[in-house]
Amino acid sequence: MSHMVGKEAYKHLETRLNQFPQGAPPSKTLYHILELLFSEQEARLAALLPVRPFSIQKAAKVWGLSEHQTLLQLEHLCSKGVLLDLTDENGQVTYFLPPPMVGFFEFSLMRTRGDIDQKLLSELYHQYLAVEEDFIKDLFWGTETKFGRTFVNESVLSRENAIHVLDFERTTHLLETASAISLSMCYCRHKMHHLGHDCYAPMETCMTFGATAHSLSKQGYGRLIDFEEALDILHQCYDYNLVQCGENVREGGSFLCNCCGCCCEAMTTAKRFGLVNPIETTAFIPTIDMTNCVHCGKCQKICPIACIENIATGSDQVELAPNPNLCLGCGICVRNCPKKCITLLRREKQILTPVNTTHRTILMAIEKGTLPHLIFDQGTYKSHRAMAAVLSVILKLPPIKQVMASKQMKSIYLDHLLRTKK
Repeated sequence: MSHMVGKEAYKHLETRLNQFPQGAPPSKTLYHILELLFSEQEARLAALLPVRPFSIQKAAKVWGLSEHQTLLQLEHLCSKGVLLDLTDENGQVTYFLPPPMVGFFEFSLMRTRGDIDQKLLSELYHQYLAVEEDFIKDLFWGTETKFGRTFVNESVLSRENAIHVLDFERTTHLLETASAISLSMCYCRHKMHHLGHDCYAPMETCMTFGATAHSLSKQGYGRLIDFEEALDILHQCYDYNLVQCGENVREGGSFLCNCCGCCCEAMTTAKRFGLVNPIETTAFIPTIDMTNCVHCGKCQKICPIACIENIATGSDQVELAPNPNLCLGCGICVRNCPKKCITLLRREKQILTPVNTTHRTILMAIEKGTLPHLIFDQGTYKSHRAMAAVLSVILKLPPIKQVMASKQMKSIYLDHLLRTKK
């Protein structure tokens, strides 16, 4: 392995992180964050890891270490929350270097810990996400396919709406079908606590599922809970008017956040920029019956992204209506209307949700231009199974996405040809 001195190790790690669909624009603040989370040696090793999940044998090969030495290093990185160890139903363990978000940025504040300065880390996250803005804009608007989506507040669904809600659109279905559930501290509210802005909402509301839940709970970044406790927490979050946001997939979602309008990165970003939704909406949008509305303004105050606008009419009257380009369709305004004059209607546009994490990741990689990193990463192309899995997803995509994927895959061959000719 080549020797990297000083900041060079962190630059190599930053380059590696930008091979994910969710990138991490370089800045002094990012390097300072990485220095807090990774030692120089850890950054050097992490920079060599594949983008896709990998085995101990694969890590040992790229690191040039024995499998025993490799296992010790991998376990140490997992204990720091910068790496996940995922065990499948057959007991096979693979490892995964998560992207910054949703990933090791959050994990670093999902529990209190003394091995890093969490107050300083919170200040750096605020600088990188809320002040410098490049990262947060790229995270939420860098691709057409969103990494996160909103769940509708099931308690406000009418009988007619409830009939037409698909299973994957229900938070309760996500909880019911999870093979494991882990409960953790909310990264966003924990960060704001260190910035001196404590939130009204409870702190322990962040859930992860399946293999991710087992990995985080094993390392002390969460605790395993059963379905009944998860459901109790969900209803408590309804009472606190929190928005349920999860992975933008139909099957096997890996996380569920219960978000407030004052701390959540997605909510505050939507209010700050007033642009198109930072995460995917539900299939619903509220409509306000102005004949019964008393203009109390509660819906405007309670909306987590402040999307309900005053619309002037020709008769000097003011009507209230959600901005359809901003509204997440969560239903919190419906729940809080004292006159019950807000109802949910099905949106006219069709919401297309990726099947699973692989489908979403490939779509985002195509749109971001990073598809070759998923296929040709660290010798992954040698695995026919890995290549077949990616190609099977690509072949099911719309024609325009297939063309984009084809161009990117051809470019890697051309690039290889040009380099071998030099």
